[in-house]
Order: sequence, then structure tokens, then C-alpha cells
Amino acid sequence: MAKLTDEKNRTDLLNRLKRAEGQLRGIQRMIEEGQPCLDIASQMAAVRKALDSTYVRMTVCFMQQELGARLGAESAEQLTEVLGEVQTLLGKVR
Repeated sequence: MAKLTDEKNRTDLLNRLKRAEGQLRGIQRMIEEGQPCLDIASQMAAVRKALDSTYVRMTVCFMQQELGARLGAESAEQLTEVLGEVQTLLGKVR
């Protein structure tokens, strides 16, 4: 399987994961402090959504990279537009 080669996309994905990691640490702190379960559940849902969003972004980046390489530069603008719409659609799944 191919790897993501675009540094900008890799940095974006890593930043998203670092944010989710911070959220997870916050949840651990909430549990240690005995915060209400509903508050903890809300934060867990936010982390799940962040990870889902990161997964969709990674998938779209991969598709853009691989399809762009196969279809050529002349279709890059259309490809970016279509994949942006795909990302928006997939983001609404949850």
C-alpha cells in the first residue's frame, strides 16, 4: 500500500492526532478527579468524532494522491473538488 507523501497532509494528520491525544489526557484527568459520567461521555464522543474525522481526512488525502498520480495533472482541480465533496459527505456519516 502506498504512503502519504505530501508533507502538508502528513502534518495536518499528525496535528489532528495530537489534539485527540490531548483530549484523551483530559478525559483521564476527569476520571481521576471524579467528574460526572455525562461530562466524561461527552468528551469521549468528541474524541471519537475527532478520530473519525482524521480517518476520513487521511482516506481523502490518500485518494487524492493516488488518483492524481494515475490521472495526471490535467484533472487535479476537478479531483480536488470532487474529493472535497466526498470528505464533506463522509464527515456527515455520524
